[in-house]
Amino acid sequence: MQMTGYRSRGVGASVALVNAVTSTGGDDSEDALRELLREHGFFWHHFEPRHAESFREWGRTLRRFFEAADLKEAVDLLNGLLLELPMHPHLADHDDPVGLHIHYAPPTADLPHRFRATTLMNLAELVCTYGLSRTGVCAARDCDRVYADTSRAGRRRFCSEACANRTNVAAFRARKRQT
Repeated sequence: MQMTGYRSRGVGASVALVNAVTSTGGDDSEDALRELLREHGFFWHHFEPRHAESFREWGRTLRRFFEAADLKEAVDLLNGLLLELPMHPHLADHDDPVGLHIHYAPPTADLPHRFRATTLMNLAELVCTYGLSRTGVCAARDCDRVYADTSRAGRRRFCSEACANRTNVAAFRARKRQT
């Protein structure tokens, strides 16, 4: 199963939130959180200033998933969160380009609850399908951002092309100095 479309929204939103809240240079301001929701297809117009701290707390919680040392640690964390968060899955088709899909929280739930339910379930699906081989903390030196690889190949180890390029250039130059 390739994680695309609706499911990858939750995975991408998880990564973006963790990086905004916990990474060096991240921006977890109310405006940045609202924009993050918009970029990942969530009902950003439902965001209220009182929701900001709930999103920040969820970002700090999810960071532990991306830093998990092994599959058992990640599964234990996700299972604990699944038990804590009441879910009421239902089918939805609200004039969204993705068509019919599953929402994991009722429409009456507040935005942070809906966001937590969706991101949690989408990360759980990613782990069930791929284990931890597609998630982690960027392999670049001095970068603390997280990533999730939803591509077909699944070989990503960096949070961005910039970090990958910087690391590869440094390795090339180090090899060149040795010869």
